[in-house]
Amino acid sequence: MDISEFAAVGKEIARRAGKYALDRLRTDFSVEHKGVINLVTEVDIAAEKLIVSRIREKFPDHSILAEEMNNETRGGTCTWVIDPLDGTTNFAHGFPFFSVSIGLEIDGLVVLGIVYDPVRDELFAAEKDSGAFCNGERLHVSGAESLDSGLLATGFPYDIRTSEQNNLKNFCAFALRCQGVRRTGSAALDMSYVAAGRIDGFWESKLNPWDCAAGYLLVSEAGGLVTDYSGSPASIYKAEVVASNGGIHQQMLDVLKTT
Repeated sequence: MDISEFAAVGKEIARRAGKYALDRLRTDFSVEHKGVINLVTEVDIAAEKLIVSRIREKFPDHSILAEEMNNETRGGTCTWVIDPLDGTTNFAHGFPFFSVSIGLEIDGLVVLGIVYDPVRDELFAAEKDSGAFCNGERLHVSGAESLDSGLLATGFPYDIRTSEQNNLKNFCAFALRCQGVRRTGSAALDMSYVAAGRIDGFWESKLNPWDCAAGYLLVSEAGGLVTDYSGSPASIYKAEVVASNGGIHQQMLDVLKTT
């Protein structure tokens, strides 16, 4: 299979979907609730349709695993894992931090990851064993070796009001150990920033495959490390992740063990 052909199509549709979302930012659009604080807009749905229709046109036998409404198994070995608008709450409020995330899984292995930030026109892309890039420039994780000097990012689950596993204890523990914690609202961009060396580490639980498929590969291909909270190898089908530059990874795991 020619991964470069898949990558070209993925980048094209990520840019198209992202630019569509950017054009709709701060316009009138419908917003619905999937939960008390879990939103979906008509822009999410339209962007997903745009992405899926292009994949269907180019690769009709490929399967789709997407956030909103397009989950179709076609029996082949290729599955596109799609979040058409990661950061919907940000988008709905006009807060300009959101992205399009597209991953491609072949025989259970993520081989392509693309995250597009239309606000900054930054396209993060990685192919398995070929490195990670932003707008064509190679990425590498930071060289931080101490959690005390590390800048971290995280997110909170949609059941934060009702579940004890809501990341608040972890957040407090890390806030007392690192240089700062950022909560951006887009896990895909958080992991892209780890890959780019802008953030030293990221942790979050209760993620879905479309939240993290592209980000996992970006971090790994940029020289970082991705595991679950116990330090075991990460999977997009596990609900928790620690992604870091590698140098502070064990320190992050140690904090998570105490909370």
